[in-house]
Amino acid sequence: MTMLIAETCRGPAAVENSNMSDLLSRACMIDLHCHILPGIDDGAVDLGVSLDMARASVADGVSVLACTPHILPGLYHNAGPQIISAIQQLQDALEKNDIPLRLVAGADVHMVPDLVEGLRSGRLLSLAGSRYVLIEPPHHTAPPQLESFFFSMLVEGFVPVLTHPERLKWLPHRYESIRQLVRAGVWMQITSGSLAGAFGRNAQYWAHRMLDEGCVHLLATDAHDTQRRPPDLRRGRDLAAARVGIEEAEHLVVTRPRGVVENEIPANLPMPVALTGSARLRGGYVEADLSDTDIETKGSAERANGFPGRHTYVRGLADRLRHLVGSSR
Repeated sequence: MTMLIAETCRGPAAVENSNMSDLLSRACMIDLHCHILPGIDDGAVDLGVSLDMARASVADGVSVLACTPHILPGLYHNAGPQIISAIQQLQDALEKNDIPLRLVAGADVHMVPDLVEGLRSGRLLSLAGSRYVLIEPPHHTAPPQLESFFFSMLVEGFVPVLTHPERLKWLPHRYESIRQLVRAGVWMQITSGSLAGAFGRNAQYWAHRMLDEGCVHLLATDAHDTQRRPPDLRRGRDLAAARVGIEEAEHLVVTRPRGVVENEIPANLPMPVALTGSARLRGGYVEADLSDTDIETKGSAERANGFPGRHTYVRGLADRLRHLVGSSR
């Protein structure tokens, strides 16, 4: 595939002494989900791996990267001050090794009852101190209060970013709920590797479908190392461009991520739009093993811009939530 998006990154000299605003103005791509901090979760095991991941990210066209370790009570006891200290140490190491990558703070926050309180106190971290927060739900079973949890965050002025929904085992049974959340103002971040089939056919199917239906706001790597789960944002961007076009692909890895880092309100950013008609048909879908799921496929095209189902109350609430998010923080 030929180059789809013009590269505008510059070399190390161009980023020397740059402030964040200047760097973002010429950013190639921004990766908002990466487990690059050494020895803090299931990502990079040591500083050497972290530096290798940073070099790979820069070579891939990334100039700004969010360090997003897991925060999961009982397993990963990370907290805001600890993460920020680790980021500063890694940033110093990057500069000593002439790696032109700017790090920003963040976390892969798992769903906990006191999440908003944790964000207010600094124990939990949003992305770059913004209103946008990476939220990872349980992988195998949908939480019983899924909608109310995310709606409560919206009411408090945060924009939850649900991470890698395409990889969730329960997605086929609750896809309508995901679409309801998108309509209400919750953002969705899919993994770049999912578009290439790195997480299996099911994840690839749902990544394609969510892109086609305008349900994806961000593309990120969720990289953990340089071998098994490496930085691969460029490949994901190009695969996305082949489905939804060059402009939307750039929004997934540049425009909206920049808006997140700069804490823009969602209303000031371009939102994804569902493909329609022949454009959607040309994209096609991989064959997925959906035999044991209650997937909604029949009539999905006709429902792409409407959201019928058991949560129809969301329609009226969505506009009020978007107004709250746009006017708060």
